[in-house]
Amino acid sequence: MSTSAETRGTPRRLPGDLAMWFFILAELSVFALLILAFTVAQALYPQAFSDGRQLLDRSTGLAMTLSLLTAGLFAALAQEQVRQDRPRRGALLLCVALLFACGYVGIKLTEYAHLLASGLGMEHDTFFTLYWILTAFHFLHVLLGMVILAWLAGGCRRRRYGAQRNSGLESGVLYWHMVDLVWVLLFPVVYILD
Repeated sequence: MSTSAETRGTPRRLPGDLAMWFFILAELSVFALLILAFTVAQALYPQAFSDGRQLLDRSTGLAMTLSLLTAGLFAALAQEQVRQDRPRRGALLLCVALLFACGYVGIKLTEYAHLLASGLGMEHDTFFTLYWILTAFHFLHVLLGMVILAWLAGGCRRRRYGAQRNSGLESGVLYWHMVDLVWVLLFPVVYILD
C-alpha cells in the first residue's frame, strides 16, 4: 500500500512561492560567478591565495558555519511546528534561530575588525579583495535573512501562519537555507582549499 501524498489526495507542491525560487536561483547564480572568479584568481595567483588563507582563522570560519547551520536547523524546526498548526512554538524557534544568526554576525564583525586592524583590507592583495567582496556580499544576505526571520517570528506570534497558510513562512525559511548553502560553499573555498 502506497502512502505517498498523491494517493492520500494531497497533491505535491514546491514549498514556498515560485517567485522566491526564482529569486534564490538568481542569487545563487551571482554567488556562483563570484566563486568562479575567486577560483580563477586562485589558479592565477596560487601563492598569494595560500598566503592569504594563512592569515585567516579556520576555527573562526568553522564557528560561523556552525552558527548558520544551527540557525537553519531551528528555522526548519519552526516551519515544522507551523505545519502542525503550532505557530507560537514556531515563533519561539525562529527567535532561537535569530540568536544563532546573531552569533554569526558577532563572529564575522570581530573577524572583519581583526583583519582591518592588521592592515588586511580590500586593497591588500587579490586574495583579500575577493575575500571582502564574497564575504561582505554574503554578510548582507545574512542581515536580510535575519530581518526575514524576525518578520516571520512576528507573523507566527500573531498567528498569520498556520497549517493551511504557510507559503510565506516556507519562502522565508527557503531564503535562510540559501544563505546557509552559500556559506557551506564559501567556507571551504575561502578558508580551506588551496
